[in-house]
Amino acid sequence: MKELTYFKLKNCPYCIRANKYLDELMQEDRYKDIQIRHVDEQVEVEFANSYDYYLVPSFFLEDRKLFEGIMTKDDVRMVLEEVLKK
Repeated sequence: MKELTYFKLKNCPYCIRANKYLDELMQEDRYKDIQIRHVDEQVEVEFANSYDYYLVPSFFLEDRKLFEGIMTKDDVRMVLEEVLKK
């Protein structure tokens, strides 16, 4: 199982859209071995501050930033594909 860390804010419109895309794509069998750790940066402040990012949504595989900022569905797919490569 590979873990993808996803930083977001509860009321961020870009995060809400990224969540929707992520939920849709995670239904595909191709991504069944990926576990998403959803991190609300306002709740897990200390943990969030230990990562190097400035915008949400933000995706990390271990300590490597895969994407940060406004995402399309293709961007979310690209992130998931990058996780599969590791």
